[in-house]
Amino acid sequence: MNTFNKENGDYSTRKQKPHAVHFGAGNIGRGFIGLLLTKSGYDVCFVTRNKKKISLLKQRNNYSVYIANRTNDEILVENVTAISSQNKESVVKQIVKTDLITTAVGVSNLPNISKKIALGIEQRLKLNNTNPLHIIACENAIGGSSLLKKSVYEHLPKELIEQVESYVAFPNAAVDRIVPAQTHEDPLEVTVEPYFEWVIDRSAMLGGLPDIKGAKLVDSLEAFIERKLFTVNTGHCCAAYYGYLEGYSTIQEVMADPKLRKEVENVMQETGNMLIEKYELDEKKHNEYIQKILHRFINPQLIDKVIRVGRSPIRKLSISDRLVRPALLTYDLGMDVSSLTKAMAAGLLFDYDKDPEAVKLKQSIRKNGIQKVITKYLGIPSTHPIHKKVVDQYTEFKEKYQLVKEA
Repeated sequence: MNTFNKENGDYSTRKQKPHAVHFGAGNIGRGFIGLLLTKSGYDVCFVTRNKKKISLLKQRNNYSVYIANRTNDEILVENVTAISSQNKESVVKQIVKTDLITTAVGVSNLPNISKKIALGIEQRLKLNNTNPLHIIACENAIGGSSLLKKSVYEHLPKELIEQVESYVAFPNAAVDRIVPAQTHEDPLEVTVEPYFEWVIDRSAMLGGLPDIKGAKLVDSLEAFIERKLFTVNTGHCCAAYYGYLEGYSTIQEVMADPKLRKEVENVMQETGNMLIEKYELDEKKHNEYIQKILHRFINPQLIDKVIRVGRSPIRKLSISDRLVRPALLTYDLGMDVSSLTKAMAAGLLFDYDKDPEAVKLKQSIRKNGIQKVITKYLGIPSTHPIHKKVVDQYTEFKEKYQLVKEA
């Protein structure tokens, strides 16, 4: 089968090195996705607004990733470059010749990149590039690639949709690697935890995608996504919200407190009970997974700020996210949700004054009262039993921690 010549814009039987376009040059993009792709032999072009990173990536074509272990191992990531997300022509040109598009921009920003992706797909078809193109949103969300697909399709001519379906795939994925906020003298350097997981829905793929070393292909993704979101993300934000109330600065400090570590573990056990029942998971293996996650949170080589992990509480307390969704699923199975409702209440008290969502949440509680806020932002009707549980726990926490602050 002939392949599209990425250099000349036509077909050739000469095999090309795999190429990827990655939207977002943040810590996850560089320290996780870009790292795995280059280790798999891909040339990677980052698409970003950050002018400094663009300049450095173009100049050096490499950067260093440090692994947060005892020896602080360094990995040199090579065969990379970057272009500006504001340069539509350059972005389209990269998409025309690429094998893979990945993102790590935050799920709320996916619509902002969808038009450029649509233009790139159109141009591929005009140039008769019918090689498979896989587009994978590597975001902390259920169905991130599906959300991106919907947005991209809104910008495509209707008469092209059937053709696009034949050559472009949007497999959903679950990604997991803790990358804390950090400062390096070199803006390209990034420190990441040793553990990672990148799981991709094989059933939605077209075939022909060059291997990604370290990624796992599965035929049913939902269990992997919910296992990760409702264990890692749920536990992480619980640690942050409890830590914030207790005045801790880092997740590591929170996890060193036996009482708070137990609170976090209790939440993960509740979500675990639901996941085991829903997906018929092996109970022993899932409990081992919980302990592995707790150990990751403790990692003394990886200092993670409570205010970073707890940021954007409105999003994290929304009905489809890491606290309310598993709580409702767990309740519907007739299981205990007391730890999850406590965690929600703690999240409602995250009032860090430099976080816009935290400020907005606090103002809304003052103006409208906690009951209306739970209905509006958490999506839990006042008639639902969980609603009252969260209100009661919020009231208890508010009184307790207000006394602490005044002491």
